[in-house]
Amino acid sequence: MKSNKQRRQEIKAQRLRRIVKKTRAVNARPVDRPAGTVEVTPVRLRATTSYGIPDFVRRGYYQDRPFHCKDCGVEEIWTAAQQRWWYEVAQGDVWTTAVRCRACRRQERTRKAEARRIHLEGLAMKRAQP
Repeated sequence: MKSNKQRRQEIKAQRLRRIVKKTRAVNARPVDRPAGTVEVTPVRLRATTSYGIPDFVRRGYYQDRPFHCKDCGVEEIWTAAQQRWWYEVAQGDVWTTAVRCRACRRQERTRKAEARRIHLEGLAMKRAQP
């Protein structure tokens, strides 16, 4: 009988084999990448339960994508290198895209940290009262 840890490892290995098999057909043909693009490594992407394959995996490379910040409305570029970091290193979901510029992301992070600090102070005060 196998332990849960062994079974989880088998499941992860099976998922990895399935991803490699699925993307092998996509990446079998040589890709002529335009300048300024970064190659996708499908094995490093986080597993997804979707039936579809994202466009950048099908293409075989990341390319710069423009977007409008949802807070300030400024137009920004989500570079191919940033996409590679998000999807392959940070293990972000393959169906997500950038929605905030760097300044607004920093501001949102600060706002959340402050809200968390105030909340925890309130909990501490509540626990301290008899």
